[in-house]
Amino acid sequence: MSFKVGDIKTVTVQVTDKMVRQFAEMSGDMNPMHLDDEYAKNTRYGRRIAHGMIAGALISRALAMELGHGGIYLSQTLKFLLPVFIDDVLTIQLRVASLREGKGIGNIETTVTKQTGELVVKGEALILKGEFV
Repeated sequence: MSFKVGDIKTVTVQVTDKMVRQFAEMSGDMNPMHLDDEYAKNTRYGRRIAHGMIAGALISRALAMELGHGGIYLSQTLKFLLPVFIDDVLTIQLRVASLREGKGIGNIETTVTKQTGELVVKGEALILKGEFV
């Protein structure tokens, strides 16, 4: 898959209760903030929030499916700005910020917004393009 500086790709995904429970099972993060409605009612958010790393995993999915079949994820920075709630619809945006063509390394700006337009996560990924693996 070929891409160039300035290319933008987006993926939209709804965060479901099933997704949160599967992530908790896989990661071992059983924080009641993610899993217990009664507990979460009495917190500053008033309801359950999704694990922040679900957004990170969705960025990974977007990179693999939109930019890098066969590529390698080298690094990722993430800044969590706002909570993601169950049933939020997230749009993951990837913007190719720079490429080192001879090495096949791409710097990708990553953002996650929810259906309200609010930015919930931002960061940068470094990837190795598939043809260089």
